[in-house]
Amino acid sequence: MFDLDGTLLDTYDLLLSTFRHATRKVLGEALPDEQLMAKVGQPLVVQMWDFTDDESVHDELCRVYREHNALVHDDLIKVFPDTRDMLDRLKDAGLPLGVVTSKRHEPAMRGLDLFALAGYFDFLVGSDDWPEHKPAPGPVAHGCALLGRSPGSCLYVGDSPFDIQAGNGAGCLTAAALWGMFPRKALVAERPTFVCGSCSEVASLFEGGLR
Repeated sequence: MFDLDGTLLDTYDLLLSTFRHATRKVLGEALPDEQLMAKVGQPLVVQMWDFTDDESVHDELCRVYREHNALVHDDLIKVFPDTRDMLDRLKDAGLPLGVVTSKRHEPAMRGLDLFALAGYFDFLVGSDDWPEHKPAPGPVAHGCALLGRSPGSCLYVGDSPFDIQAGNGAGCLTAAALWGMFPRKALVAERPTFVCGSCSEVASLFEGGLR
């Protein structure tokens, strides 16, 4: 199972640009990029509470973010160069695959469809498909159930500390994706089972005998 943003798709420019737009328009100020991106990996409605404690302002930040994101999505999103090769190798190995993301289902599918990746996956669990969200283990555990496998026989791959926390909490093997948005130190601190420097290293885990 895979996280989406920063793991399968390179959405750094898309997310940062949209956070900058929403906070400048609604709050009237430019916040540091590090602050804007600190909670990437959790649902947008959680992230926006970092910028206000006023519910109406929070809701407006989410609205403006989503409106702008939809406009620039296809221009700023990219796929990592070896994502497709990794998925081909995993499928050739006969492995069922799924996506568990903190993004809502519809925009998550939009990203996969843009690069013709949806067909690789047996399911997608978005933030609106399950009552809990990462770092809680519930969405990942639900993904294991959809795969029909015990958590201990599943691998969850993600690029944020929240991904590793959720995967570990669900009882899965976990792989830290170093090509994503968070530094190695932050990921290693969460004690992932594996640390992978590229998508191809994930495929190599299974070709080396991991099942």
